[in-house]
Amino acid sequence: MTKDMNSIRQILAGISGVPVTPYDTTGKIDEALLASLIARLAQAGIHNLMAAGNTGEFFSLSLDEIRRVHAVTAEAAAGKTLVSAAVGRSLTEAKALARDAISAGCGAIMSHHPMDPFAGPEAQVDYFLALAEASTVPVIAYVRTDTFPVAQFRRLGAHENIAGVKFASPNLMLLADVIRATKDLPTIWVCGLAEAWAPAFYAIGAQGFTSGFVNVFPEISLSVHRALVRGDFAQARELIDRFAGFEELRTRNRNGSNVTVVKEALAILGYEVGAVRLPGVPRLTSAERGELEAIIAAQKAA
Repeated sequence: MTKDMNSIRQILAGISGVPVTPYDTTGKIDEALLASLIARLAQAGIHNLMAAGNTGEFFSLSLDEIRRVHAVTAEAAAGKTLVSAAVGRSLTEAKALARDAISAGCGAIMSHHPMDPFAGPEAQVDYFLALAEASTVPVIAYVRTDTFPVAQFRRLGAHENIAGVKFASPNLMLLADVIRATKDLPTIWVCGLAEAWAPAFYAIGAQGFTSGFVNVFPEISLSVHRALVRGDFAQARELIDRFAGFEELRTRNRNGSNVTVVKEALAILGYEVGAVRLPGVPRLTSAERGELEAIIAAQKAA
């Protein structure tokens, strides 16, 4: 899907779903199942699909596997939704992944936060900007820290090829300062902490949200989004409360169960997507699986 910058910013004000990466019984990517899952999300009306994002196990995939996820997702979406290719690791690798993803038909690039343990805040911003300079499609910066000063966030927002910033810190006072300081810029500030945080983010001026839950019940996520767009925070909270137990399960093991819960929920619904790769938690315990089955049953009955 080819879109101009304004169109992509409008899409970012919607839901940026992060699809799982399914594996077959040998542990390889199940491309046919991936295509089916992507078609399901596109058909449901999810606005943006971030291929090989965190819920897609980006850091557990090889570079060649990431390329295949990008290509399969772009083809399976069939122009019905924006596909943003997640890239990262070294800047050289990120640029190469971005070039290949664009050639495969992805309409935007989503840059993972640079994870070098010795990275400086300003240098991390420079990483995003260098990728934006090199990309021929708009870039979304995925910021997972609150160590950037407001002035550095403004540098991100002011770049002509950065469509939006996926703000994934719970420091809402910082985000409020950032939004206040960038009122003159067209950049979209996206809630990067999923549905549970979206009402608070919206209240201070963010737009859109990311979601892993969307893999399981996309229609519920879409209902949350519609409520937030019309300013119905009570309805949004009511919907979010319905799957609070699901999100609590994901936080266990210091977030190591985050993707595990999504994958096992899909398995309960009949999609055998395989176990999460190490160092994520491969499988839930039997007790946790029972909790999840009860949550899924309640959602289906609602």
